[in-house]
Amino acid sequence: MSDDTDPTNPEERRPEGVDSDSVRADRLDRFPTRGPRNSLWSWPDAKSPLAVVRNYVVIVLARVCPSLRLKNWLLRRIGVTVGTGVSWGLESTPDVFWPERITVGDDAIVGYDATLLCHEFLRDEYRLGDVIVEEGAMIGAGAVVLPGVTIGAGARVAANSLVAEDVPPNATVAGVPAEVVSRTDPDE
Repeated sequence: MSDDTDPTNPEERRPEGVDSDSVRADRLDRFPTRGPRNSLWSWPDAKSPLAVVRNYVVIVLARVCPSLRLKNWLLRRIGVTVGTGVSWGLESTPDVFWPERITVGDDAIVGYDATLLCHEFLRDEYRLGDVIVEEGAMIGAGAVVLPGVTIGAGARVAANSLVAEDVPPNATVAGVPAEVVSRTDPDE
């Protein structure tokens, strides 16, 4: 950012080459909450506790299940859109509150202990956003993907990264927050 950049203008805070369509915050649904406590206290008003318990039980089973077919079948039962040939590593965790907001494309890989979140509970509001992992993308072990993020086709997320913005197709991102470290030509 240059010295004459206005930090209050979101257009000027964006990294070069990032247009407004790829900004995650623009795609999040916001729900204000009332009361003296943070928004996490209002989760039973946002989602049926019985649905969350069901999701939790299914996700715990899927996390430890060694069979990829069974794991995909279980996650589809709670609303995750799972393409053909998807591989979920052991202990990987889709969102327990809103798993139906997750789409994982054909032949994608979600690594060991990776987490895909579709919600953010904040002080005075909670936010929801879809997580889309496109065809052939790979998410490394321990990575966390925040709501409203799309991981492009053939993209790679390094282990232990925090993905707070969209990942372009065929790019590799790493770090906290994750940034593009390389790109590959899909025709090579």
